[in-house]
Amino acid sequence: MAPDQSDHLKTVLKSVNQLHAMIRDLLEATRAESGKMRVEPRCISLRELIQQAVTMLRPTADEKKIGLEIGLDQRLPLVHADPDRVLEVLINLLDNAIKFTPSDGSVLVKACLVEADPGYVYISVSDSGRGINPEAKALIFERLYQDPNSVDNNRSGLGLGLFICKEIVRLHEGRIWVSSELGQGSTFTFTLPVYSLAKLLTPVITHQDRLRPAFVLVRIELTPGSLPPRGNWKDTLRQCLEILRHCVYLDKDLVLPPMGNSATTETLFVVASTDLQRSVIMTTRIREQLERVADFKAKSTLTITAIPVELPSDGLAGTLEQQVQAVASRVTQMIMTSRERKQLGAGKRTQDSN
Repeated sequence: MAPDQSDHLKTVLKSVNQLHAMIRDLLEATRAESGKMRVEPRCISLRELIQQAVTMLRPTADEKKIGLEIGLDQRLPLVHADPDRVLEVLINLLDNAIKFTPSDGSVLVKACLVEADPGYVYISVSDSGRGINPEAKALIFERLYQDPNSVDNNRSGLGLGLFICKEIVRLHEGRIWVSSELGQGSTFTFTLPVYSLAKLLTPVITHQDRLRPAFVLVRIELTPGSLPPRGNWKDTLRQCLEILRHCVYLDKDLVLPPMGNSATTETLFVVASTDLQRSVIMTTRIREQLERVADFKAKSTLTITAIPVELPSDGLAGTLEQQVQAVASRVTQMIMTSRERKQLGAGKRTQDSN
């Protein structure tokens, strides 16, 4: 291929990618305005998402000779958020920071806890770029807004990226804002809720200011029957999760948010305010309802187990809040043990196959 043909193809590819990004942003903005944008919160690690976003944008930063660094609070807790949507926000903010930072500049991504607001994690993207004037700061998150002083021949778009970021953060009940001065760079900050199992459990495991008498942890594992999975596996998992939520008593049971990023095998957990004997009714109902999903048996296998949540004697002492926290700690321990066993089992199967 001649050099000029290669250059023409690169130009075409760049234009196609830009057009695709514009169409995607228009669709996302339309969903946001019509109330159809969805988030699917999970219990996730921000550390992994931030590292993923930085890895994706590092080639762009290296090309401009921009330093791209990460600063994470060692106390960083898990958050209750949609990993795909949070990654979208991080990529958008990092991409903007790199575009508006001159060569030999720097971009820093931070995540930390703020003592005055312990229910949220604060994530920020700071750059050493040109900064934003006060007029633009007031409008920068509005739909289709573009700062006339920042648009140049090397930048294209519709002014929807930050609007979409704002809507995604809003759906997580968080906030997003910008701090900037001309010539001093900019810092975009947004918040995400800390994952608090005790907070989620309180309405369902207490009654009349007392802890309910018994609890069971129900584990539901969905595994595709083939690799790669048949059909749209993500839609199948989403449908199963919706069905599962209709199989429990909303005032006494809780379907926990899925943990980690979406994976091939999905493990879901339910904390049920019942004893092991009565939980059989629930597990039977769950199995029957899930197996009614179209082609479910052909697409996947289903494993359901129920284990009583046993608390130490001192876990039943103290205030109601302390008792709920004891249940939450025990459930968390049980889930982590289950996940560790699963990972060890997967590792052993891999070794055996070798």
